[in-house]
Amino acid sequence: MLQHKTFSEKVFDSMNYILLTIFSLLCILPFVYVVIASFSTSNSVIPSGFTLDAYKYIFTTNTFVRSLGVSFYITILGTTLSIIATALMAYALSFRDLPGRKWITLGVIFTMLFQGGMIPTYIVVRNLGLIDTYWSLILPGLVSAFYLIIMRGFFQNIPGELIESAKIDGANDVKILLRIVLPLSLPVIAAISMFYAVGIWNQYFNAVMYLNSPEKWPVQVVLRQVVILATGSIGDESAMDADSNIVGQGLKMAVVVVSMLPILIVYPFIQKHFAKGMLLGSVKG
Repeated sequence: MLQHKTFSEKVFDSMNYILLTIFSLLCILPFVYVVIASFSTSNSVIPSGFTLDAYKYIFTTNTFVRSLGVSFYITILGTTLSIIATALMAYALSFRDLPGRKWITLGVIFTMLFQGGMIPTYIVVRNLGLIDTYWSLILPGLVSAFYLIIMRGFFQNIPGELIESAKIDGANDVKILLRIVLPLSLPVIAAISMFYAVGIWNQYFNAVMYLNSPEKWPVQVVLRQVVILATGSIGDESAMDADSNIVGQGLKMAVVVVSMLPILIVYPFIQKHFAKGMLLGSVKG
């Protein structure tokens, strides 16, 4: 039976729709502006005209193409290693009879509240010989304490009867993890993989601190050179011909679009796992 809404309820719903529409536009319009400006032939605030010169230039520039390759490499490698390390530690901590489990968990939570800081971290990275290597962008943040707690909570939601029956059949912990726990944990693995990938892809400060060779810079550092320093080139002038009509504003916006495009392409494929993975993982502590 349909219930008729009162006048106050209709007003409340209308205000919600209006506010949500305004907030949505505030989120979408800047992105739309960046995309439009990347195709613009004008260097003014208001985009005008249409050209692909900026995109042609950045994809024929060795500096930018190389930085994209570096970002893909460290993102894929770093995400894979982070998920493996997080899953192994979360699986071990999901056993309530693990000796010292409480103190290990408290140690993990402690790192969420207190950190060593920039200078001690730099000293550790330097003493390990990681300066000017890609490992300096991967190993310091290999395991996130927050994602570890989420994954551990998800593992604890798996029925214990499944694990007990597998042990009775002679399966060891490795087989149980690979054949039972991980296949049942695809939602949380997909969600956390996305968060790890976004964090590594957007990594900028660590790259500036630890990488001394410009040819090892990821795309975010090159993006900073173009946008923050307002340079009109990405470092390869030979890629620009005499008739090129590339303006600074369009080049900056094109670099921004290309830098965030990979994450935008991947996100829709695993978006459906986000709510399920993160919520189920946070049910148990």
